[in-house]
Amino acid sequence: MSIRSRLLSPTLRWFVLGPDNSLEKMRTGLERFGRFTRRNVADWSEVTVGGIPALRVTARSEPSGVHILYLHGGAYNMGSPSSHLGLVSQIVMRLGATATVVDYRLAPEHPYPAAIEDCTAAYRALLEEVDQASLVVAGDSAGGGATLATMVAARDAEVPLPACLYLLSPWTDLTLSGESHQTKRSVDPLIPKGGVESHLQLLDDLVDGYRGVEDAGHPGISPLFADLAGLPPLLLQVGSDETLLSDSTMLAARAEAAGVEVELEVADGMWHVWQFLAPMLPESRTALDRAAAFIQSRTSTAKEPDATAVG
Repeated sequence: MSIRSRLLSPTLRWFVLGPDNSLEKMRTGLERFGRFTRRNVADWSEVTVGGIPALRVTARSEPSGVHILYLHGGAYNMGSPSSHLGLVSQIVMRLGATATVVDYRLAPEHPYPAAIEDCTAAYRALLEEVDQASLVVAGDSAGGGATLATMVAARDAEVPLPACLYLLSPWTDLTLSGESHQTKRSVDPLIPKGGVESHLQLLDDLVDGYRGVEDAGHPGISPLFADLAGLPPLLLQVGSDETLLSDSTMLAARAEAAGVEVELEVADGMWHVWQFLAPMLPESRTALDRAAAFIQSRTSTAKEPDATAVG
């Protein structure tokens, strides 16, 4: 981990959690953090896709034809297209891509399956305007889990699948059974010293808000336990120091066992969705450059990714 990353890693914790863990303040904090990471590198507009509100983000470089359906993170209880506009802009400018960032319904006001229903509706609508060979579905944290759940639902409904999937520190196991919840407590910079118990209680509360009347192990809620056969090529990026590390390593193993093409990248010393800090952190830019190369290699119309983009 570089000196800069050591200085920046507590920033997300400060912005999002602040002095307490109330949902209202966490929602406000994540929006504030999104503004902090935003740079003027892409254009965007409000749209409706399949009846679901969204932001349409477009690169200012020559368009490549790649279209990314992006599902934002936030533990299903917070976050929005606006909070993730900076991160998505960094992705699209590397590919000359367009992205549709879905404003799916949040828990606890709208528990499962509301979010997945919204993401599925947006995906089906995009298929009417975008060639599936040029379509990518991506998401971070809970958005990564929602990506998997949406793709499993699409496969089961025999809906055409996209060219590939890109998951950033995905939250795939809401039963919290992964060993990294125990082994990474002392190194994850997003957990304050002495705050382990409050962190675990916070996760339990967020899970309860999202799962509603269903068990947290339901494969639609924890897609780690879903049948993954037939899904598109998958890129997983996760930090070595985050408590959700097991959510990615277990997913990679299960996907490979199901015959899915998987690339797993574990970034040394990095934390949960460190790619957010691409404007400031070289490790974040490197991860997004690698993701752009992955997407370019698996879509039919992409240009060469712009590895010099720094935002």
